[in-house]
Amino acid sequence: MESLSFVIPCYRSAQTIVPVLDELEASVAAAGIGDYEVIAVVDGSPDDVAEVLISESKERSYLKVVELSKNYGQINAQMAGFRQAVKDIVVAIDDDGQCPIDRIGDLVAPIVEGRADFVSAQYPAKKQSLFRNIGSEMNQAMARSLVGMPKDFQISNFYAFSQLVNAEVMNFPNPHPYFLGSILQTTSRVMNVPMEERRRLLGTSGYTFKKLISNWLSGFSSFSIKPLRVADVIGALCALSGFLFGLYMIITKLFGIDRLAGYSSIIASIFFVGGVIMILLGLIGEYIGRIMLLLNHTPQYVIRRIVVNGQARDISRSDRRGPLL
Repeated sequence: MESLSFVIPCYRSAQTIVPVLDELEASVAAAGIGDYEVIAVVDGSPDDVAEVLISESKERSYLKVVELSKNYGQINAQMAGFRQAVKDIVVAIDDDGQCPIDRIGDLVAPIVEGRADFVSAQYPAKKQSLFRNIGSEMNQAMARSLVGMPKDFQISNFYAFSQLVNAEVMNFPNPHPYFLGSILQTTSRVMNVPMEERRRLLGTSGYTFKKLISNWLSGFSSFSIKPLRVADVIGALCALSGFLFGLYMIITKLFGIDRLAGYSSIIASIFFVGGVIMILLGLIGEYIGRIMLLLNHTPQYVIRRIVVNGQARDISRSDRRGPLL
């Protein structure tokens, strides 16, 4: 059996991370995996999960704790963990107990057998909120239309990939990475393994609908790109207003209410066309904003400290943050 690197982004999970680590130990032993490591990335969590993990690392030699300087988001935290992974296969799991870790052998088997480079658990029904389901469906639809994701493929929170894929993913410099796009640009050998998702051990998801929309748009920054996205919203509202105004004029005309000839159509056209133009300008602005972030060397993350066996490890300048353009 190949060696495994488990990457766990941690946020508000001080009460759940120890049971997850306990189950992971039992599951890898049952699967006959002797060589593995666990990289727990603390993503600016407001609770004491970092202290819990550091304490656990004194007794669990396989555990490496990577603490980020602030909250960068789940994908960025995973990227920080992927770059620390040194084993043959990298496995991403959640910190809330939802991933069926006891099926780890089934998840990595296609990679071990050489049939796939990237394998994701496929859940018949996701045990998450309506907003999360909407966000997941939006992400899947975008991936199929923009990056060529196979129609029968589904990405979930429990997946594994080879070091071939990881070597390419690590080179992606964008401060707001789109992980699935990187995968599909690297390999076409992707597949699913049917599994049953569990319920969270405690609490609820930290994702709000606003965050899901922001992730779907692939990147958000309050000091640069946010005004461009406001332009998107304004444009959409103007276009909708123009459409509704035109619909209102049609209805009133049908009921015999006379309006000044040409007035309604002109106003509706101005609103609609103006809104569409602002939407397109906002989309162009998204690309310009991404270029600006790259040129400004905006980091994917900044590592505050790395702790192994309860002791802080020296961090080189190149390891402290994501790759630069």
